[in-house]
Amino acid sequence: MEFSNKYILGFSLALCLVSSLVVSTVHVNVREKQIENAAADQKSQVLQVAGLLAAGEKLESEEIDAYFEEIEILIVNRVSGEIIEGADADVDSRSAAKTTAGGSDAPEVHAKATGVKRLANELRAYRIQVEGHECLVLEISGNGLWSTLLGYIALSPDTLEVRGITYYSHKETPGLGGEVDNPRWKAQWPGKRALNADGDVLIEVIKGKAKDKDRQVDGLSGATITTRGVNNMLKLWLGEHGYGPFLAKQRGAL
Repeated sequence: MEFSNKYILGFSLALCLVSSLVVSTVHVNVREKQIENAAADQKSQVLQVAGLLAAGEKLESEEIDAYFEEIEILIVNRVSGEIIEGADADVDSRSAAKTTAGGSDAPEVHAKATGVKRLANELRAYRIQVEGHECLVLEISGNGLWSTLLGYIALSPDTLEVRGITYYSHKETPGLGGEVDNPRWKAQWPGKRALNADGDVLIEVIKGKAKDKDRQVDGLSGATITTRGVNNMLKLWLGEHGYGPFLAKQRGAL
């Protein structure tokens, strides 16, 4: 059986159209799944830094959501420290910071030290009130040696003590700067003094072994730049240009 050129052309176009629709649908479904998985991973990191989830422990999405029923997501005005009632809890601070309306330039000293050029007007925090794990979880970010480190730090409700730290995204060198993922290094953080009553940042990672066990953490061996990067981002996000005004209000409310 012979087919006309017109039939062959029409059949080919129809086949291409169907194939395109199938590929497009698969791509959308995969992309949606990737977004869901990324969101679940970040929620797991919040639970982990608050001590509600052990390192490496995996939970189903339903179990994670059950925990988050007891977690209050706060959107705060970075400058005033006020909680913005009714704000979109899914706000992406890093993306918003890049827009004219959503952010402003970071002070030069912090921009150079952390690589964070713009600061969002609205920041996200988590208030956890699960008995025995009460804390505030803050989003932190800044440059290491090879990458931007994205993570969370948990503070006691009075903001003065570190409860934990974790990073969920970075490309630092395994065995060196990548040791920010090492449970043994992260285990040094709980109980360290984060701030004093005036809001001055006390916590720091030093080169070598910590001398002041109350507020210092051992440096990352062979990773001086990553160590410095962690220090710089803590000074930014815990200080007056980051969550500082919000943390001051939390202390005042107690």
